Amino acid sequence: MKNYLAFLFSLLSIFIYSQNTLKLPKDSLFVKASIEDVSFISGYWQGEAFGGITEEIWSNPLGNSIMGSFKLVVDNTIQFYELCTISEENETLIFRLKHFHNNLKGWEEKDETIEAPLVKIDENRAYFNDFTFERFDAQTLHIYVIFKDKEGKEEEMKFKYILKS
Repeated sequence: MKNYLAFLFSLLSIFIYSQNTLKLPKDSLFVKASIEDVSFISGYWQGEAFGGITEEIWSNPLGNSIMGSFKLVVDNTIQFYELCTISEENETLIFRLKHFHNNLKGWEEKDETIEAPLVKIDENRAYFNDFTFERFDAQTLHIYVIFKDKEGKEEEMKFKYILKS
């Protein structure tokens, strides 16, 4: 009985802390999708996080991909940038991300990126491994991201963006 309760508690805690993000199970089949399925992300978005103003700009689909950039500005000083792509490859989508300091020196090694395969997609949500994009309404985009601390504990963070153009 104790093992059963521990198992239920574990499932509940995973559900509570990761309600909006998913992980791709090992050995699972790919999710069929096209780049047009995530065109709802396109636009110039602004929000607030990490004590400052955040900006995401996502292009329209072109060449089987969309490209995005992220900028964090705190006290009128750029903290860091991200360059992102979502690409259609082998009938599915993959999200790639690379971080840069405010002087454009990369965080990751030169040839390394963070890669997240598509886990699930529906009308207004695209779930990539540890990242979810949700078109909440015509003017609002939510992006959910799993962050890991030094001990490996995962925490989901929600970024809320308002469409500026």
